[in-house]
Amino acid sequence: MTGPFPVDELLRAVRLEIDAELRSDGDGEKLTLSAGRRTGRNEYLFTCATWRDRFAGDRMLIRLSRNRDAWARAEVQRMPDGKVKVRTSADLGAQPAEARLREDETAGWEAVVEKLESAAGGGLNLTAAGWLTGDGRPRVGRCTTPERYVRGYRERLLNDRQRQAIEQALGSDLTFVWGPPGTGKTDVVSCIAEGSYRQGLRVLFVAPTKVAVDQALERICTLLSDEDGFDAGLVQRAGEIELPSLATAFGDDIDPARIARRLSGSMVAQIADVQSRLDAARRDLAVHAEAAEAEARLADLRAACEETDRALSSLQERIRSRQIAIGELDREIHAVSTRPGLFAKKKQAKLEHLGQMRWERQHELAVLDGRLPAALDARRRRAEEISQVEAGVLAARGRLRALPPAGQLHETVDRSQRLLTRLQQDLQRVAEVVRGNCRVMGTTVAKAVQSRKLMESVDVVVIDEAGMVNTPSAWCAAGLAARRLVVAGDFRQLPAVTKASGDRAATSDDKEHARFWMDRDPFSLAGLVDPTGTARRADPRMVCLDTQYRMRPAICDIVNTVAYPDAPLRTGRTDRSGLPVSALLGGPVILVDTASRRMSDPRSGADAHKTNTVHEAVIHELVRGLQYGGILPARGSAAPPTGQLAVITPYKAQARALRESLTYRFGDHYDGLVDTVHRFQGSQRPVVIIDTVAGAGSRLGWFYEGLGLASSTCRLLNVALSRAQDHLVVVADTRFLRASLNPAGEAARLLGHLERHAHRLAVDDLVPVRGAADLTELAEEELARPAFFPADEVARAVAWDIAHARRSVDVFCAFLDPGPVRRWLDVLVPRIRAGVQVTVHTRLNPLVDDLRAAGCRVNLRERMHEKVLIIDETVLWHGSLNLLANTGPTDLMMRITDPASCRRVRRIVDRARMDRPARPRPPGDVAPGVVADGRLYLDVSFDDKDELKRLVRGARWDGARRLWHVDATVPRHVVARWLPKA
Repeated sequence: MTGPFPVDELLRAVRLEIDAELRSDGDGEKLTLSAGRRTGRNEYLFTCATWRDRFAGDRMLIRLSRNRDAWARAEVQRMPDGKVKVRTSADLGAQPAEARLREDETAGWEAVVEKLESAAGGGLNLTAAGWLTGDGRPRVGRCTTPERYVRGYRERLLNDRQRQAIEQALGSDLTFVWGPPGTGKTDVVSCIAEGSYRQGLRVLFVAPTKVAVDQALERICTLLSDEDGFDAGLVQRAGEIELPSLATAFGDDIDPARIARRLSGSMVAQIADVQSRLDAARRDLAVHAEAAEAEARLADLRAACEETDRALSSLQERIRSRQIAIGELDREIHAVSTRPGLFAKKKQAKLEHLGQMRWERQHELAVLDGRLPAALDARRRRAEEISQVEAGVLAARGRLRALPPAGQLHETVDRSQRLLTRLQQDLQRVAEVVRGNCRVMGTTVAKAVQSRKLMESVDVVVIDEAGMVNTPSAWCAAGLAARRLVVAGDFRQLPAVTKASGDRAATSDDKEHARFWMDRDPFSLAGLVDPTGTARRADPRMVCLDTQYRMRPAICDIVNTVAYPDAPLRTGRTDRSGLPVSALLGGPVILVDTASRRMSDPRSGADAHKTNTVHEAVIHELVRGLQYGGILPARGSAAPPTGQLAVITPYKAQARALRESLTYRFGDHYDGLVDTVHRFQGSQRPVVIIDTVAGAGSRLGWFYEGLGLASSTCRLLNVALSRAQDHLVVVADTRFLRASLNPAGEAARLLGHLERHAHRLAVDDLVPVRGAADLTELAEEELARPAFFPADEVARAVAWDIAHARRSVDVFCAFLDPGPVRRWLDVLVPRIRAGVQVTVHTRLNPLVDDLRAAGCRVNLRERMHEKVLIIDETVLWHGSLNLLANTGPTDLMMRITDPASCRRVRRIVDRARMDRPARPRPPGDVAPGVVADGRLYLDVSFDDKDELKRLVRGARWDGARRLWHVDATVPRHVVARWLPKA
């Protein structure tokens, strides 16, 4: 041990989380860098087609594309030429073709490490932090005079459990408040904060999200807004305000920066004035500096010009001397050549000598003459430059005549800078005074843990929505309390988002450590919840709120069935709906059973269960019907529907699909209507539609795999169901769910309750079944609606669509048969001749030549499974449409008019990697209980084989291995008798 318990354990958990984060794909946006090259030991240059400024800085992560290694930290800078410079210790190679960049999300965890490492040195109150792990003996009592501290306490609309929670929190060292959905937990913690303030204590209120902080802080501000000093920062918000209503009502009174500016308004104005004078003096000094520089430049140019003149004069003098010398030599030569003929040899020698001398002088003259133009040009350029600089000097002298002397300006700058520094220090002291005024501070858990000092001192820490707070952060936040700790939340709603316990690269020991020291919420950490997720309600430290005011009784019943069977909630509201009467909302709980309209997904593979086009169509028609019923804003209205309706779905892929298609069909203001469960924690809507998605693929997916009250499945279903106030609509394929769910699980209990008690809404009433003849008679709006077509109507309806194609027809059909190819070419060829591009996506087949000869473009793909038709990138035929094969549709097909759906299917097809053949496993390498090639192998006796085939469709005999097998997605409890005993 190197620190107080459990610091070492928490440090290890946080470091495992950092490692897992660096190995994960991250949760934010990625940026692609391309055409990289190494420019230094740890430096690279890349190009980037879609740059985002927020990706610049020293908190980035990088790794090569399609690389599954851990991300490396990087410092990123965008260069003036658009290139992206990356500094990283990672070896990306000499010329990395493509790399991915994302923001480093480990900074918060590193702050937790720092806080934990400071714990032993007095950075935290270890006694209060220890209360979360069940250490110590915190006093548990009850305030007998709550009306002294909570204004109008006796008149407030509080039930007995709410009053018990408030009174216990005001009279105890430690209080846990278990607040299931709609039980008024926010009102309770707001009263606790109000009472603690009036007891003379400083309160730090924290929650995991900004919205959760703001929702409670808005209530606290309402309770304390008439207190003396409220406008001077009695209640403050550290960090950005997320909730618009809080910003509007109390922003000026709780934002420390705004309070400081308001309280020091004259000082801020004086600072601005001094800064303005300082900037002006510096600008005037810059003019002096420019003038002095120009004068110096002119002097240098004149000196250089004089030097040039001297050189030119010297050159000209040398030229003249050579010319004179040549003239004298010419006269002397002439004199020698005219003398009488005595001494001819001496005369000839003399002439040769003089001729040699003249040639030398002439050569020197030629060289000097060659230098003269350059010297003259240099003199001219010097003169021009001097003329330009002289003009600049004259202009600068003119500007200087209107300015104070430089010495005086230097004195002004020095004096203003000293005054500005003193004023800024005074303003900083105002900010410190504002911080000292704070008695109730609201902020996120992350900011509370990361900040060195938010308040002068903290007496009470209130942790709200504590079920979403990870163990190390909760422990650090609790350690900020000097006297009292209040923990409020619901351990059966969403847990903290962590990664280490699910990190595939971690050891089993590390995963278990992360589960124990990272994933547990404060209630479980303190021993208030047993390993099965059951609450220890008799523990005196915890008060359980048990009356909810949000949901109608029928909705509350289903929430109790799923999440609170051991502690059922009572309903404190009426059973009346606040919405207009609608045929779609025939009761509080509505079930839309899509079992009769199940269709295979156009994509194959492991992710097929994450979207469901039939459910998408049903939700479209629910939204359309709610519009016509006046429950949602009418078409063309600017008002968003998000105040009335939420659509909640398990998987991001379905949420994205619904967002795209609803926005296309109903307008941009429908953005925000659909999301996953996590995004709706803490909110509520009059109508909630839950899209279960299950039924399109062959398996349920992780959302439904958990068992028990502590499982993620229970928590996610609880949050989704409990968002509804007046009406809950569940879209589900009941037949598929019943065959796939574990009967002992919470999801199965939900299904059973829906089948027994929900009002049924027929899928046929929402998505019509049509014939081909209907297409010619429908108005444009009706033609855009999703619709089912019986198998015997599909061919005529598809032919109608092809005949109306204007740009493109894409046929996805794995197999080709002569008859269907001939028949459909009769339909396709006229469109090809009309300029429509027809593309057939298929496997290699001799009939490909016939398609190409007819003018079709053929895209060959091995092992493809898609069976869809896309027309003009707008109309999608969805189901098992083997258009060019003998095995055509045998059941209903769906026709969808939605470019987003067409793009999605094309994206799925384009990204599919189906060209590599499967690698066969050798016989004898599997045993009962082993999963191989997507098959779960079983030990089935001859007498049991018929029973297996009855229970599980698709059970097969593997003759090579002498074993029976089923699809690996079949729940194990269904075939448990044929699996090895544990």
